[in-house]
Amino acid sequence: MEVYLPSLPMMKILSYLDAYSLLQVAQVNKNWNELASSDVLWRRLCQKRWFYCDMVTLPLHGKETWKQFFIYRTWQEHAKSRAKPEDFTYKEIPVKFEFWAHPCYISRHGLTRNGQGKSAICMVTSVNRISTWDIHEVGDVCGNLYIFRIPDLYLISKVNVFPYSIDELYCSPQKKWVFLMGKRLHDLIKVFYMSSLLRPSEFSAPVSTVLEVPLIRKVFWTPRREDRITLISTVSPQNNTKFDTFDMKLEGIGNKVTIQEYLTASFSLAEREGKPDYFGVSDKDVIVCSTGSSLLLFDINGLRLQTFQYCPEEIWKLWVDPVHVIVTCNDGSLDVYAWEERSLLLRKCYRLLNRRYQPPSAFIIETLCDDVSIILVMTNSPNPCCLIAYTLNVCS
Repeated sequence: MEVYLPSLPMMKILSYLDAYSLLQVAQVNKNWNELASSDVLWRRLCQKRWFYCDMVTLPLHGKETWKQFFIYRTWQEHAKSRAKPEDFTYKEIPVKFEFWAHPCYISRHGLTRNGQGKSAICMVTSVNRISTWDIHEVGDVCGNLYIFRIPDLYLISKVNVFPYSIDELYCSPQKKWVFLMGKRLHDLIKVFYMSSLLRPSEFSAPVSTVLEVPLIRKVFWTPRREDRITLISTVSPQNNTKFDTFDMKLEGIGNKVTIQEYLTASFSLAEREGKPDYFGVSDKDVIVCSTGSSLLLFDINGLRLQTFQYCPEEIWKLWVDPVHVIVTCNDGSLDVYAWEERSLLLRKCYRLLNRRYQPPSAFIIETLCDDVSIILVMTNSPNPCCLIAYTLNVCS
């Protein structure tokens, strides 16, 4: 005997489900299939997973329903998880006449079912050259923030935010916030509301707040959580590593807009855990950090979830995004991990072996990843920097 519930209560119940559960509900009967395939439900899931869905239309992506878009975009994101090492094309690209290059942007272009995807990279080099191979921000030694459009590098605006150099800059996923840090004289840490920098005529002054966290070593915005940022710092005198997670909120007082930060979670690593060199955060609030010999996973309250040992190898670099974790080893090889869809854990997919001779003087500056490519930036003084690209060329 089938039981029919009114559509309105059913839709309310279904709005609490994730994509996997909605697909299961759709198999119950024809009526449930129709409700569980509603554009209202699937658009909400798309907007939660990909911020840019607030600004796109389905015809732009060749899809008729938001359910189709969700399934197709998820297929794109997991292309590297399904792949094998032989599915990648290997390339080396010298960065001419540059002895130091810092990669600060990689596109999020997706892989298509009937063609090859492409990746765009932006780099700032040792001779103050910006190269691109959307919108990106660059800071300078005078405390100025430049906002450029990529790939043509059109200058949108320039704002002076510090009296001295901007040493580190991190934008939130949808560019609502920008974290800036200067280290001259003393640590100065600010989070700016991006609109107040892009449209200064609408604000009497840039809107910002100071985060009172000393000795910050690394910063990471939580993917798909626009307002959440995690800071890794050193706590004296034991030199322990501490993780602080904040939520940023805009608040209006009269005609004035201010930023309030709220400490969401905090924990310190025990001395036996080691001192992490690199870290990242998943959209499930899982912190991934690496010591020289281990890859460690914690929730934001410090509960240990998983450990991967790397010995005698060493971890040199770490890339963390909502779908993958890429570990770069000291020999230049890459381990590709994927997040389990319905858990907080990682699974190892495969290893990409280094195909380039790596002399003792070589050093990997950065690892970047998008839906199509994995990019390594390597320097080998006194030779110029080199881009090493693994590009997916088979739709698995």
